[in-house]
Amino acid sequence: MMRTAWAATALVFALSAPVLAKDVMDVADLVEKQGPAVVNISTTKLVKRGPEGLPFAVPDEEDMQEFFRRFFPGGPGGQGGQGGPMQEIPARGAGSGFIVSSDGYILTNAHVVRDADEVVVKLIDKRKFTAKVVGADTRTDVAVIKITADKLPAVKLGDPTRLRVGEAVAAIGSPFGFENSVTAGIVSAKGRSLPSESYVPYIQTDVPINPGNSGGPLFNMKGEVVGINSQIYSRSGGYQGVSFAIPIDVAMEVVGQLKSSGKVSRGWLGVVIQEVTADLAESFGLDRPRGALVSQVQEDSPAHKAGLQAADVILEFNGKAVENSGDLPRMVGMTKPGVKIPLQVWRKGKAQQLSVVLTELPAETQQAGTEGKTFSRGGLALSELSAEQRRALGLDHGVLVVDATGDAARAGIRTGDVILAVNNSKVANVDAFRKAIAAVPVGKSAAILVRRGEGSLYIPLKISGE
Repeated sequence: MMRTAWAATALVFALSAPVLAKDVMDVADLVEKQGPAVVNISTTKLVKRGPEGLPFAVPDEEDMQEFFRRFFPGGPGGQGGQGGPMQEIPARGAGSGFIVSSDGYILTNAHVVRDADEVVVKLIDKRKFTAKVVGADTRTDVAVIKITADKLPAVKLGDPTRLRVGEAVAAIGSPFGFENSVTAGIVSAKGRSLPSESYVPYIQTDVPINPGNSGGPLFNMKGEVVGINSQIYSRSGGYQGVSFAIPIDVAMEVVGQLKSSGKVSRGWLGVVIQEVTADLAESFGLDRPRGALVSQVQEDSPAHKAGLQAADVILEFNGKAVENSGDLPRMVGMTKPGVKIPLQVWRKGKAQQLSVVLTELPAETQQAGTEGKTFSRGGLALSELSAEQRRALGLDHGVLVVDATGDAARAGIRTGDVILAVNNSKVANVDAFRKAIAAVPVGKSAAILVRRGEGSLYIPLKISGE
């Protein structure tokens, strides 16, 4: 007990000592100098619901209204229920952000402002502004918003590549709506890859982060922003000691494209890759486990045209070493399409040099090879049902949901669901699903019949065009 108390006291003293090293400030000074540039963000979205309150928003289009009248007769517009007009109910959200330029540009998370009808920014001096969303990138979860003001306090940006594991960091945000709350901790790890995102080398910290902190800044003890607080790892929904931040250099690369064109263009190689284990390294004649093992080359892709083959191990991309397979998607994704890139590959026991001209990442490909997932329009990674799975489920058609992101995740489709039909048309295989969903216009919804557990349900999947 005494030893634990002493360790906690020592950490608090280390984080609040007046001077730790040259140019290093304590947390109180950091907050005093940088706090005014941190903002609270509140959002409002109008959600349509029927008088009976279906567990999801009912689409506007006439054919989908007819669909719900047929299958949910007690719901809005139903024959056997009370029916009645649709109602618009404001759904409110909150998050954090920080000012990066004195003329009103603010960084936050894409999920904080996604689909919002109104975004309001509140400064520490209580001034409020209605903000415009300049652009948002769901793959890195970075968004840029703009308020009309000048001479605003702005943060100073740091270099996250110089962060050391164990280094003290602090966050300012609005957890659970408590504005301008300060928490502190250390860097737990760097370069983390998460299953939901392969383009971001996350900074892992033990800084307490909770709902409302999203989009707020992560500072080093020089008072520089090194990351954007984005995610937590939790089994309860609240902070459990593991938090993740987007490195600010990655975010600023995205910001530049969002400000210039409103979207982000990424390079595409067209390979499915896997990690090189110690056993695989030995079998390939490599000196140690390193690189990205190519398990599949997609037809007519830049990789195919460059001569890459299955069983190649990509050791270098554009002169930079690929130590782990997770490094490659980030390198490829952050490279401008159309650029000729040198590759070093390990093939049949020796290194070879190739060159590849990347093209732009197709809209339906959400990840550059990681885990072998290719995502359809709407954000679904699918696989065919095996004969054994069909027998066990008693099905003669359908496709398995391997992962759900974007529109599909927002609609409530889950990993493990089996998609049986799209707009009442049976789905026999993955190609059939792709063709069916490709016919749905942007802004419209498709009725997805899903087998979940022992039952089935319809889920409206609205295509946003992201």
